[in-house]
Amino acid sequence: MKNKILFVLALLINLAVSAQNPAHFSVMQKKVSPTEVDVIFTGKINAGWHVYSTGLPADGPISATLTTEKAEGAQPLGKLTAHGKELNVYDKVFGMKLRYFENSVTFIQKYKITGKTYKIKGYLEYGSCNDEMCMPPTDVDFNFSGKGPADAPNPTKQPEGKEAETTDISSMATLSASTTDTATTQSTDSVTLNDSATTASAGEASPSTGELWQPVIKELQTFNAEENTTNNSLWYIFLMGIVGGLVALVTPCVWPIIPMTVSFFLKRAKDDKKKGIRDAITYGISIIVIYMGLAAIITAAFGPQKLNELATNAPFNIFFFLLLLVFALSFFGWFELTLPSSWGNAVDNKAASTTGLLSIFLMAFTLSLVSFSCTAPVVGLLLVQAATSGDWVAPTVGMFGFALALALPFTLFALFPTWLKQAPKSGSWMNMVKVVLGFIELAFALKFFSVADLAYGWRLLDRETFLALWIVIFGLLGLYLIGKLKFPHDDPEQKAMPVPAIMLGMISLAFTVYMIPGLWGAPLKAISAFAPPMNTQDFNLQPQKVHAKYTDYEEGMRAAAQTGKPVLIDFTGFGCVNCRKMEGSVWTDPEVAKKLNEDYVLISLYVDDKTPLKESMEVKRADGTTRTLRTIGDKWSYLQETKFGYLAQPFYVTIDNQGKPLSGSFVFKEDVPAYLDFLNKGLENYRNR
Repeated sequence: MKNKILFVLALLINLAVSAQNPAHFSVMQKKVSPTEVDVIFTGKINAGWHVYSTGLPADGPISATLTTEKAEGAQPLGKLTAHGKELNVYDKVFGMKLRYFENSVTFIQKYKITGKTYKIKGYLEYGSCNDEMCMPPTDVDFNFSGKGPADAPNPTKQPEGKEAETTDISSMATLSASTTDTATTQSTDSVTLNDSATTASAGEASPSTGELWQPVIKELQTFNAEENTTNNSLWYIFLMGIVGGLVALVTPCVWPIIPMTVSFFLKRAKDDKKKGIRDAITYGISIIVIYMGLAAIITAAFGPQKLNELATNAPFNIFFFLLLLVFALSFFGWFELTLPSSWGNAVDNKAASTTGLLSIFLMAFTLSLVSFSCTAPVVGLLLVQAATSGDWVAPTVGMFGFALALALPFTLFALFPTWLKQAPKSGSWMNMVKVVLGFIELAFALKFFSVADLAYGWRLLDRETFLALWIVIFGLLGLYLIGKLKFPHDDPEQKAMPVPAIMLGMISLAFTVYMIPGLWGAPLKAISAFAPPMNTQDFNLQPQKVHAKYTDYEEGMRAAAQTGKPVLIDFTGFGCVNCRKMEGSVWTDPEVAKKLNEDYVLISLYVDDKTPLKESMEVKRADGTTRTLRTIGDKWSYLQETKFGYLAQPFYVTIDNQGKPLSGSFVFKEDVPAYLDFLNKGLENYRNR
C-alpha cells in the first residue's frame, strides 16, 4: 500500500511538472532611437530541452515566429531574429538540419515608429522538445505603447473587434470546430458556443460534445497507478542485480576466495562455532553495505534529476559505451583491470591489526578491492542499466540485489561447512564465464552508442548495422560455447565443452538465426527495446502503414459510437520528431498496425495545426491563467491539457465512446511489446464494459 501511495504521489508530481512549459520567456520593449523600438523576448530553457530557431523549412518542426495583431503608429521592420548559441544538427527523421537553442535564447522583433504615439500588440510562437517529447506550440503575448517623434503624424487607428470573453472549459458545452475554408485573417471575436448535444447520423447516439470534453485526469491517474510500471521496473532492476551478483560470484576473482574466507572464520572461532557463524554473517552484511554505499554515492553525486536524464543524454551514453567496451575487452583477456595492489595491502593490514566488527568490515572491503577486475564490469553494466531506468532509487535497489547474491554464499557455507566439499573447484570454466560476459558487455555497449548516434544524427548505427553487429556477436558467442572458437587464455588441454555450455551455445546460435530476417525489415519483437527504431532502416521489404481516418475529435468519436469500437487518441504534431519515431518504429509492427487499423478508431490530433478557428477565444486553465485559442492546434492542445492533464507529445490514450479512459496513458517509448500491452489492455476493458 505504501509503495502504491508513493507511486501515485510521484505520478502527480510528474504530471504537475509536465504541465509546465520547459521554457520561460519574459518580454520587454526597448526604444533604440526616436523612430525605432525593439520587442525583446528573453527565454530560459530547462536542462535537457531545446527551443527551435527561426526560419526552419515548412515540413520541419515548429519555427519561432512572430505575429503582429495590431500596429498603430508603427510597422514591423525586418524579420524576427534569434540570438544565442545556436546548434545546427542533422535530424534523420525529417531529413534536414535543425537549428535550435539550449539553456537560453533571445528573440528580437524591430518596429519602425511612424506616428506621434504607437501601439503594438501580438505574440511570439515557439516550439520546444527534448529527446522524448515535444510541447505544443506555445505563445508569448505582448502589448506595448509609447511616444514617437513629435513631428510625426497622428497614428491611424485600426478597427478593433470586441475583446474575447474568457471561458472556462468545464462550463462550456462545446468548442466550435468550424474553420475557415481558406487561410484568412483571424478574428478576435469570441467563439460561438453550441449547447446542443451532437448525435450520430446513424447507429448509436454519441454523447454530447460537452461530455466528451469532461476532464478524466483522476481516472487516468488511477489506471497508471494500477499498472505500477515504476514498481515493475524496480523489481526488474533487483532481479538483474541478483543475476549480476551470481555471475560475479563464479568469476576467478571471487570463487576461490569463498573457501579461504569461510575457513578463516571457522578457524578463528573453533572453540565458539556461534561466533564464527556470527562473524560470517557480519561479513556478508558488510559486503551488502559496501556495494549499496557505492550506489548511494553515485546517486548523490549525480542527483535524481540527472539520473533521469541519462537515458537519452548523448555524452553520458557515449561514456557508458566506452566503459562497457573497455570491460568487454578486459574479459576477453586483452588486458587486466586491476586496482593498485598497495590499496588492497593497506586495507588488509588494517584489518589484521584491528578487532571486532571493524576488522570484519575491512576484510569485506578488501574482497571488494581484490575482486575489482571481475566485479567492476558487472557492477558497471548494472549501474548503467539502473541509472537509465528513470527511477532515482534504482541504483540502490540493483546494487542490493548484486551484493545479496555475492554475499549469500559466504554466509551459507559458514552455516553449513560440509557444502564446501560439494562445491565445484576452481578451473577453466570460470574463464569461460568471463568470456561469455565479455560478449554480453559488448552487445549492451552498442545499445548505448545507438542512443548517442540517434541524438546526433551520425547515421553510423542504423537498425540493419546494429542487427548485423549483434548477429556477429551472438554468432561468435555460440561458436565459443560449442568449442569452435578459442581465446589465447583458454585452457589448451580442454578438448570437449561441458554439456551446459553446448546447450547455451545452441541457444545463442538460434538467437542469431532469429535476428537475420531483421536485416530485411522483420520487426524482431524480442529485441525491439534494444535495436534502433525501424525508421532508421534503409531496406524494409514490408513496411506497415497506419493512417488515422480522423483528425477531428468530435467527428472521430461519432464514428466510434456508430461502429461500436474503442478509440485511440494520438496527440501528435507535424513537427514532433518523436511522434515520427513512434510511427516509424512501433506503428510499423504488423500486429500493432492490425490493431490500430481494425480494432480501434484512431484519431490523430495535431497540436501544431495552423488552420485558424472561425473565431478565436480566451479560455481559463486549471491554474487560473488564461490562454488564447487561435487555431485548430490550440484547440487540441487545450483538450489534451484540460481533459487528460498532460501537454507533451507524443501522448496516447485509449477511451470508450463516452470519452472515459480504458487504460493508462502511453508516451514516447520505442517498445513494441509494451505498446501492444497498452492496446490490449484498452481492448480488454472496453469489451468488459
